[in-house]
Amino acid sequence: MSPTIFQFRSYRFFFFSREEPRIHVHVFSPDGEAKYWLEPKIELAINKGIRPKDLKVIEAKIKQHEDEIRKAWKKHFGG
Repeated sequence: MSPTIFQFRSYRFFFFSREEPRIHVHVFSPDGEAKYWLEPKIELAINKGIRPKDLKVIEAKIKQHEDEIRKAWKKHFGG
């Protein structure tokens, strides 16, 4: 199960269930996919195919929606 948190343009922001406990978010688009840590700070963990300028837009969206992402994480995984 991969619950979607929100979408922006062609980007889908979501979690994978039963993955590592450190808070993070996955981003998928037709161009590729990325993973960002939210702890201890927002930081790119993995990128496969998304252009650097698009990563900046994605990171800005993650910062803008950080509280929403954290709330969705806690609701989905508990704690």
